[in-house]
Amino acid sequence: QVRLVESGGGSVQPGGSLRLSCRVSGSFIGISTMAWYRQAPGKERELVAAIFNDGNTQYRDHARGRFTISRDNDANTVDLQMNKLTSADTAVYYCNFVVQSKPGYPFDVFWGQGTQVTVSS
Repeated sequence: QVRLVESGGGSVQPGGSLRLSCRVSGSFIGISTMAWYRQAPGKERELVAAIFNDGNTQYRDHARGRFTISRDNDANTVDLQMNKLTSADTAVYYCNFVVQSKPGYPFDVFWGQGTQVTVSS
């Protein structure tokens, strides 16, 4: 069974930085898209950034210019470097992988358990 585990969340003051990481374990043969989502209290989960297996990236407007997503295809990890954080970035952050578990199987979407990011003075 594929399992995603996030790390790197925590508390930081406005203007600070955090780096989130997500690693995958279990049996699989390929990963296409890796992404980060977030969900603030009382709000729907939203995309933060995505990186495709060709290295192209996609950012939501709130993340563009402040956040950088990167992936290591050898280690099967994805990172999210977050700079210039504001209170609006406070949320639970989830990693999301699109994974092919077995040959001939369709790709499935897997989620991590989430890591809390709190930006407060």
